[in-house]
Amino acid sequence: MSQTNAALIERKNQAVARGVGLAHPHFIESAKNATLIDVEGREFIDFAGGIAVLNTGHLHPSVVAAVTEQLEKLTHTCFMVLGYEPYVEVCEKINALAPGEYEKKSALFTTGAEAVENAIKIARAHTGRTGVIAFGAGYHGRTMATLALTGKVAPYSSGMGLMPGDVYRALFPCEMHGVSVEDALASIQRIFKFDAEPCDIAAIILEPVQGEGGFYVAPKSFMKALRDLCDEHGIVLIADEVQTGAGRTGTFFAMEQMGVSADITTFAKSIAGGFPLSGIVGKAQSWIRLIQVVLVEPTVVARLPVLLP
Repeated sequence: MSQTNAALIERKNQAVARGVGLAHPHFIESAKNATLIDVEGREFIDFAGGIAVLNTGHLHPSVVAAVTEQLEKLTHTCFMVLGYEPYVEVCEKINALAPGEYEKKSALFTTGAEAVENAIKIARAHTGRTGVIAFGAGYHGRTMATLALTGKVAPYSSGMGLMPGDVYRALFPCEMHGVSVEDALASIQRIFKFDAEPCDIAAIILEPVQGEGGFYVAPKSFMKALRDLCDEHGIVLIADEVQTGAGRTGTFFAMEQMGVSADITTFAKSIAGGFPLSGIVGKAQSWIRLIQVVLVEPTVVARLPVLLP
């Protein structure tokens, strides 16, 4: 018997945890480019793209060809145990694409939240500080650490209690909501006055264009002021480009249009055309040297002295 959306929704309700929502009452049988076909044969235009994951559309021929070629070689190995050339090639390409007139290096992960968490870890290790400034209505993920950065309680952290500490919330400039660049910068100064000194802040993290917050673009003057502020106090500026990256704003990274560059940039979602890949890219001369210490357990490093010089 042919499947129906109603029957699959009932099975979903019985088998899948309630926290995994379903925005639309349809189960998809197949997809191509921007067209979706559900299990009952109805066609839809996909305006969601898996929440900014499919800039290239469903089953892009180049993506399918690359995956097929890779599957004929191997499906998985840990790069920190045995290397493989495509990892290096991806990092080389990202280093070339990321804005900033300095040498860059990258590290790859699986999810956007994982990239953000590692960016914070590296900023903390680099500065020796623990505080992080994020912005109201910003979105950085739904793991415990990234929920602390995400500036919306409902629906993400409702009923979960307080998130991990040492995160301070500033205002994001938005003319529509009456928050000027001066107001936003003043809110950071209030944090410095009432909550944490600049010497306690490891990083300032923001989306160049807020996604979940309402698609608000950070003014260039604000980004320039943040860059100057971070340079003055030795704070790491992190651009979260998980949603804005991979061409969604007209350039590969949104920060290319801001007139300044971040110290660390996170990327994920559409970077792999629908497959789980994320990463961070940043200044080679500073934070990247900490990758081995921050991302690899010391016991693993001790067991692999030849592979990890």
